[in-house]
Amino acid sequence: MMVPPATPSSVGRDALIRFLVLAAVLFVGWQLLYALIVHPWGGLDRWLIDRLTGHAGAILRMLGYELLPEPPGDSSRYLGVQGGSFLWIGDRCDGLSVMVVFGMFILAFPGPWRHKPWFILLGILAIHAVNVLRVVALCIVVTIDYELLNFQHDYTFQVIVYGVVLLLWFLWVRRFAPLPGRT
Repeated sequence: MMVPPATPSSVGRDALIRFLVLAAVLFVGWQLLYALIVHPWGGLDRWLIDRLTGHAGAILRMLGYELLPEPPGDSSRYLGVQGGSFLWIGDRCDGLSVMVVFGMFILAFPGPWRHKPWFILLGILAIHAVNVLRVVALCIVVTIDYELLNFQHDYTFQVIVYGVVLLLWFLWVRRFAPLPGRT
């Protein structure tokens, strides 16, 4: 029995199915790993939040803002500037899930493996940098009008952070992914 030759559309369809299945398996695996091990342990989120508040605090000081004194207790999760209120940085706000989903996309999407490690690292650093700037901006926003905080947190900065992730994915697809018809 002869097997019909692969057409560009069937090759593209097979690659899409492979990507979707692999991405789904990686995503479910991450969700289980995070829920059962990473989040209960807390060390990775704590480390990332410490970096986030440290970097954001340094930028705020460079911009001339005076930081609020650290509250007693779990102070590494809090950051604020004089004239505003404290922001509390929760585990879901540390950027870890966005970084992992970005990395999973790059791993699942076709492309040369020699470029994946450095591109994932570059993407993680970019996502962290955007998240730091997000925290800086939110600290400044609450000095202007506390009522703006929820909208900025829930909408404006979500669009910005996910926009950067989409831009990184776009760069990966355009620069490294072996798309049909590309030589």
